[in-house]
Amino acid sequence: MSEKKGNSMKWLCAGRELDLSFPLIMGIVNVTPDSFSDGGEHDDCDAAVKHALKLLDEGADILDIGGESTRPGAAEVSEKEELRRVIPVVEALAATGATISVDTSKPLVIKEAVKAGAHIINDIRALCLPGALQAAAETDAGICLMHMQGDPQSMQEKPTYKNLLQEVESFLLNRAAELEKVGIDSSRICLDYGFGFGKTVEQNFTLLANTARFARLPYPLLVGLSRKSSLGAVTGRGVHDRLVSSVTGALLAAQRGASILRVHDVAATRDAFTIWRMTVSQTQKE
Repeated sequence: MSEKKGNSMKWLCAGRELDLSFPLIMGIVNVTPDSFSDGGEHDDCDAAVKHALKLLDEGADILDIGGESTRPGAAEVSEKEELRRVIPVVEALAATGATISVDTSKPLVIKEAVKAGAHIINDIRALCLPGALQAAAETDAGICLMHMQGDPQSMQEKPTYKNLLQEVESFLLNRAAELEKVGIDSSRICLDYGFGFGKTVEQNFTLLANTARFARLPYPLLVGLSRKSSLGAVTGRGVHDRLVSSVTGALLAAQRGASILRVHDVAATRDAFTIWRMTVSQTQKE
């Protein structure tokens, strides 16, 4: 498994070695008409690329391109349509030298995205769809495995666990082991405990509070809680008024050991991380 020394870890992604000694920011680019927060805002190639370039200017380390909404109750998108949405955006952004992730579960999209220049496959289904594991093994991309109970259509109906932390951790470690069995090196694997995916509000915050437990596992940890409904449930804020809660959640996760934070609001998250980093550097001088 990957060697972890303190907070230092590398993530190998299609020939790139991402330095995780300080948390990285993954900016969200939804090329969809129906995503819960920004659906329809960047649902053509030109608009998506323009938004992605803005996120890079704001300090994004990684761009996460998604062509299918995974909000609760979202309709499935065909493989052909997802390819139509995603591949031109990946090709355009690859030309800029950006580090690109593609949020997908479909085997053909996995293969074509990496061919088009993507470095990371970010899969909410943890490569569980038929053919996905083999498709990923045929690439050299970094792979992020997420935990989800159920599927996007039904995951929030009645999420139930006997032991939330143990079940999520066991699932992720078992999936990572399956990847290693087919030849995917541990240095390419990242985990995500799936905040908002088949969990109640209380369960989501239990995961956030216990981020350090998952960060101690021998793989980098990605956390994505930006603008999610659990933040609104405890603050009473609508989806477009969750900037403060999103940045606060990202900072709490980072301070507890998360290596990558997936966010909509890159500039604000970058500012928070800058203040945190400056404070830590001064504390170490005492």
